[in-house]
Amino acid sequence: MGALLRPEAPATLPECREAIDRVDAALATLLERRAALAGVVQTLKPVGGFAGRDPERERSLVARMARRAPGLGEERLAAVMNAVIEAGLHLAEERRRP
Repeated sequence: MGALLRPEAPATLPECREAIDRVDAALATLLERRAALAGVVQTLKPVGGFAGRDPERERSLVARMARRAPGLGEERLAAVMNAVIEAGLHLAEERRRP
């Protein structure tokens, strides 16, 4: 993970694309891990699924992320995290089906 967080200065289009591919690979791994953890959360909540969403927690999560990624800002991160959360909830529902 450390290598992904180090600043890079790709100078060519292929170098830029290679750097993006590395970040995308890490994102895919992290998103899969997040979805698995969110699936566990769904089994622990008294009300799971979409009905069990916690808007205040989600706002807090986005605010924390925006402090780490101020260039993206809360509005963009809220859209991204909404998609991530919904994908995880859909996956959890699919995995619960017989």
